Amino acid sequence: MMFTLDEARSRLAALMPRLDELIGVRADLAELRADLDTGGHSALGGLPEAKALEARLYAALEEIADADIEVKGFAPLLLDFPGELDGRPVRWCWLEGDDGIDWYHRTDTGFAGRRPC
Repeated sequence: MMFTLDEARSRLAALMPRLDELIGVRADLAELRADLDTGGHSALGGLPEAKALEARLYAALEEIADADIEVKGFAPLLLDFPGELDGRPVRWCWLEGDDGIDWYHRTDTGFAGRRPC
């Protein structure tokens, strides 16, 4: 699927509650794993809770991919929306912490070629 910039922005806005949840689950999982790896106890639970958090995390990532959005990074979360600009394939790019989609890069340059929209 190819997104116009407006379509990508609209899709991102609709996804934001799910992305916020994913970021929270990722943080909980990182904290729980750190506690478990050091043999300590965690207020977040134990191994069963870690497995449940992993399942929630992978389900959210799969949901994003099923929407034809490319997950390019996990921590921080980096999403690319395939599109076209002036006849060239581009990726409308969102990085965790961005307010919206204000960047793009050509498909052949990747993140290093990011430019403002």
